Amino acid sequence: MLCPVLLAELKAEARKAALARRLGQDALACGAALADHLLRDLPPPPGATVAGFWPMGPEIDIRPLLQALHERGHPIALPVTPKRGQPLHFRRWRPGDALARGPMGTSQPGAEAEALVPDWLLVPLLAFDRAGRRLGYGGGYYDRTLATLPAAVAIGTAFACQEVDEVPAGPEDALLAAIVTERGVIRAGVPG
Repeated sequence: MLCPVLLAELKAEARKAALARRLGQDALACGAALADHLLRDLPPPPGATVAGFWPMGPEIDIRPLLQALHERGHPIALPVTPKRGQPLHFRRWRPGDALARGPMGTSQPGAEAEALVPDWLLVPLLAFDRAGRRLGYGGGYYDRTLATLPAAVAIGTAFACQEVDEVPAGPEDALLAAIVTERGVIRAGVPG
């Protein structure tokens, strides 16, 4: 096991490299391809509440997937970012709903939106590996959130270029069940 200081340094270096790798990707076209793969190869069960996220900057754009899931009857939730150190909570979103400005440049449903508990979470990331490890932005929000939702299925969403051989991870880093990219679905822990 790596000491916490070394692990933090490795993660910081990996974040810089990951941010550079995803620049120049076609976020919307890749997001549409990602949606096709997930809906065909790993759809959520009927009626499952799915938590997504509103993309920021050069993140893959999962809005086509959120729209398609909504059209299939899934309640859609988006995260509301709490104070640092707390898990995310989720509120309902429907296409056309106005979003409020959240911390760190996020967009989130307003306080009037219904609170939901997700069965499935579409998780943003900077890097991933085939073991299901994910490198996030460093706030720990998703790790804390997934710890509070042990029955929820966590699916990473990313550009294929965000895959690395091994993500530096510690014991508090939550694992993903799968990762979906514009090239297909990668089931965690399954080679190929």
